Amino acid sequence: MFIDPLAIFLIFCCGYLISRVGLPPMIGYLVAGFALSTQGYVSGPAIREIADIGVTILLFTIGLKLRVRSLFKPEVWAGASLHMLTTVLLFTGGLMGLAGAGLSIFAHLDLTTAALIAFALSFSSTVFAVKILDESGRAASLSGRTAIGVLIVQDIFAVLFLAFSTGKVPTLWAVAVLAALPVARWLFMRILNRIGHGELQVLFGFFLAFVAGAWAFDIVGMKADLGALIMGMLLAPHARANDLAKSLYSIKDFLLVGFFLEIGLAGLPSMETLGVALLLVLAIPVKTFLFFLVFTRFRLKARTSFTTAHLLGNYSEFGLIVGGLAVTNGWLSQQWLLAIAIALSVSFVIASPLNKSIDTIILWAKNALKRFETRERHPDEEPYEAGEWQIIVIGMGRVGTGAYDYFNERFGAVTLGLDFDAEMVDRHLENGRQVLLCDVTDPDFWHKLPTKGHMVKLVVLTMPNLESQLFVVEQIKKRGYPGDIAAMAKYDDEVEILKEAGVDTSFNVFAEAGIGLGSHICREREGLDILSLKAEEES
Repeated sequence: MFIDPLAIFLIFCCGYLISRVGLPPMIGYLVAGFALSTQGYVSGPAIREIADIGVTILLFTIGLKLRVRSLFKPEVWAGASLHMLTTVLLFTGGLMGLAGAGLSIFAHLDLTTAALIAFALSFSSTVFAVKILDESGRAASLSGRTAIGVLIVQDIFAVLFLAFSTGKVPTLWAVAVLAALPVARWLFMRILNRIGHGELQVLFGFFLAFVAGAWAFDIVGMKADLGALIMGMLLAPHARANDLAKSLYSIKDFLLVGFFLEIGLAGLPSMETLGVALLLVLAIPVKTFLFFLVFTRFRLKARTSFTTAHLLGNYSEFGLIVGGLAVTNGWLSQQWLLAIAIALSVSFVIASPLNKSIDTIILWAKNALKRFETRERHPDEEPYEAGEWQIIVIGMGRVGTGAYDYFNERFGAVTLGLDFDAEMVDRHLENGRQVLLCDVTDPDFWHKLPTKGHMVKLVVLTMPNLESQLFVVEQIKKRGYPGDIAAMAKYDDEVEILKEAGVDTSFNVFAEAGIGLGSHICREREGLDILSLKAEEES
């Protein structure tokens, strides 16, 4: 069925149409599965195998992004654990209450089954959060780092559940496999140094995920998925781990189509199932508020807590994986899995526009949100103090760093860099640059600026996200800043949008890169007759 031309056409059309309205294509794959099920299509071994491969690669790539050190921050490991525990308890109580009310689909729920459903609903979507963070360019911000850390902790809980739920008892050889991991890590690190790019890198990724990870764990009685995750974790510190993960992303996304399609092929939901899904959707605000409350208890500002909570407030594809295993083992009915799948889709539909409008929502509800803040501030959110700078470069990536070094060389130490990536700020400080950690898209940042801001003569915006640039320009104008504003753009139409917003100088960074290259060559070749050199080469 998976290679049926009509099925492929429908799957693509549904995924494309859903993506055009700003939602993850996975919702379209679920819809396609429901539609195909009405035409007599059913799931089979091929689709199931494709789905399993996709899940294994997903776990391996998650492991490649895992930085163990980041998980030890209290707001991450303790916040994720506390939220999951509280959510499971509350949702279990709610489900048991509905069972006591005599509703038919809830009537056969016992405490264990209700807790299992609550556990599946406690997860947040990694795919959705990463997509939102990538689009906004804020993956390295405090809210982005916290959200990703919480997602990884949740993923570990999910994998542990998958590992122990099958009832497989590890053999004595499992000790040997675990003992060999440091040696395997040393070897694979060196192979990754020499593997190059292209198809060999992709094949090496498959070898690590399925042979060194999943297969090696499976033959000694441990869960294969756990092996894939651990193998990814072992290679996460490598400089090319992110490159390896990116080489697998498209394959992983394609194979996961089988997973979401398999859910939809289970059949159309009944009205009763739709009613359950609606009840689950109504519980999303409770889950989101619990995240907000937990993060504020760990001294994060209300704005950071609110932003992070909305990144994590939806339901998760891992919840479907947990639910699918429960159905396979006979612990849940297929109707419950369909209800969770529908609730997941609706949660994406709701969360996508909310996350895109999060700054507007925070400004509207600022006073109410601030009541939940603690007096003590998180170390990464200490009040900002500026010096007597004349040039401010906002966004210290490659373009921002180049601009900073140029200004410093020409005008002296009058330039300050700002960025919300803590690791990047630390690297710049080690290299002697004057860079501070802050989030310029936080309205509170602008209110806390010292009154000496009039000394600044030039602000340079090098953030990659247009919406963030426009927000900063608006805040600068509100403060009556009299100096010049310059901004980079990725497309020609963005140049005009920035100038209309009040930017004095805007340029297409890719077009300027060519001009910069030509200028650099001319400086390096100064004193030579280029035309004579060309004639000499032609002769």
